[in-house]
Amino acid sequence: MAQTVVPSPVGRLLVRSESNALTTLAWLADEADPVQDGDDHALREAARQLTAYFDRRLTRFDLPLRPAGSGFRQRVWGAIAAIPYGQTRAYGDLARTIGSAARAVGQACGHNPIPIIIPCHRVVDSTGRLTGYSGARGVTTKQFLLQLEGAALL
Repeated sequence: MAQTVVPSPVGRLLVRSESNALTTLAWLADEADPVQDGDDHALREAARQLTAYFDRRLTRFDLPLRPAGSGFRQRVWGAIAAIPYGQTRAYGDLARTIGSAARAVGQACGHNPIPIIIPCHRVVDSTGRLTGYSGARGVTTKQFLLQLEGAALL
């Protein structure tokens, strides 16, 4: 496994990869940098694309991903990944798309191991209200990401 740290307006992001595919994006809680062990194309490209995203020069990530999760979670994350930049979808809409329940979709969102890149911040409740977010500072970070993208809430 290789990892790198990417500075961002929402905090320092730890990005991990295995066999040149991203497995994790997480917020670092402290100032100590983790060891930058290994280097691969996926990490370099993730750092480049995340920087471009936060600079508003990138609207679609094109990275090799390998998130660990059940078949159901994989389907949810695939549906989330299909939400276009600057748009939102309700949990219930995603649930209907994959033939599930909104609560189960919400739980899968909460277990997304590669947030921002698999843009679970684009998922809101049926009234457009911002609900939980697994990233640092929770809903505040979700709101920042949606504002960055110019998303109109439902």
